[in-house]
Amino acid sequence: MGQTDLSRPLGRDGGWADAEPPCGNAAFAELPVRPYDVLTLAVCRALPPLWSLCRLRRAAAMMRHYLRADGTPVRIDAEELLALPAVRAAADEQLAHWRAEALDRWRAGPRAPAAYPADSGWRDVVITHRISADWWLALRCVEFRLTGTVRVDGDGAAAVDYRFALHKGWNFDRGGSELGVPFAPFARLHETGLAREFTVTGEAFGHA
Repeated sequence: MGQTDLSRPLGRDGGWADAEPPCGNAAFAELPVRPYDVLTLAVCRALPPLWSLCRLRRAAAMMRHYLRADGTPVRIDAEELLALPAVRAAADEQLAHWRAEALDRWRAGPRAPAAYPADSGWRDVVITHRISADWWLALRCVEFRLTGTVRVDGDGAAAVDYRFALHKGWNFDRGGSELGVPFAPFARLHETGLAREFTVTGEAFGHA
């Protein structure tokens, strides 16, 4: 019968204990509406139908939710996100790190079957338009956290059961920009109450 290692979880180095806090935009509906805010709103309302025609359904859904201005969380299919090469590579890097750490501990012990809890902490991964135009417009960057257990048998073979969790504070950071387009006018939609920031979450489970 194997033993469970109760020391510090594997793979935590470099990860954050908590997901990223909200950005430093003004609070919802804190600022007065200006004429150019109404113009920005009109532009944003035209985007979801256009994106839908271009088969950018995830991007269209996120923008519609922002413009709905109720701020309710959105849950997405993390399996679909995990299938993206950049996200899969980031997750696989952590899983490989877990296995290497587990085997180091196993070799230093009695080399009996053992289980090692693992936790990557929160980390981020950027999704570019070259990877997926739809996911780029929908999320652009997300935080993920892997938690699970690495089991090593008596022959030194390692297997991992893991949970992949994602978190995204969906907003336009007024200090940011993309492709030369500043985010400040879009951030003002939240700050004036014409739209509202929200949180995106999701989870997936796997064995490797």
